[in-house]
Amino acid sequence: MSALSKIKHIILFEIILIFFSSVVMSETAENTNVALRTSQGDIIIELYSDKAPISVTNFLRHLDEGFYDGSSFYRTVTIENDNGSPKIEVIQGGIGDRIKPFAAIKHESTDITGLSHIDGTISMSRYEVDTATSDFFICIGDHEGLDFGGTRNKDGLGFSAFGRVISGMDIVRKINLLPSEKKTENIYVQGQMLNDPVTIYKAERL
Repeated sequence: MSALSKIKHIILFEIILIFFSSVVMSETAENTNVALRTSQGDIIIELYSDKAPISVTNFLRHLDEGFYDGSSFYRTVTIENDNGSPKIEVIQGGIGDRIKPFAAIKHESTDITGLSHIDGTISMSRYEVDTATSDFFICIGDHEGLDFGGTRNKDGLGFSAFGRVISGMDIVRKINLLPSEKKTENIYVQGQMLNDPVTIYKAERL
């Protein structure tokens, strides 16, 4: 084998090594799993770091600094109590009305991420665009109205999906059906605030 052939083989080997290393790193980035240890049981979620990096980074920042420990799922939306359109079924959690520790993040719409609000999807709660901070919701059933172009929000930009429940959807559905007659001054969420919020004892990476 000539010196030139040897050099070509070495270069080819290095290219293959770099390729497989990048694949492994990519797969690691795509599969960040977290557990929400709640008073109703554990919910395990896979976060799509590669598809929704802004939302995932924001969620993990709150998680890693302990802001979700002792927080709760405090709101449940069902077909029967939903005051929006199109009707959806979700549970909402996070730190609620407490002072937000970090600034709001840029909106990652589903036309950018390629994700959709299917059953088990976790997504950022928001009011106006670019106002998502700490709170999130989990879908029960498929809800295209929450995607980009959907009519749930008047702006048509949808919500920022960033992961999906891979274990514990039975817990999510159980929370969704808990009593929710807690009084509130916000007319939009009347009939949706849980009488006894479900505590998130611990939120941690797996």
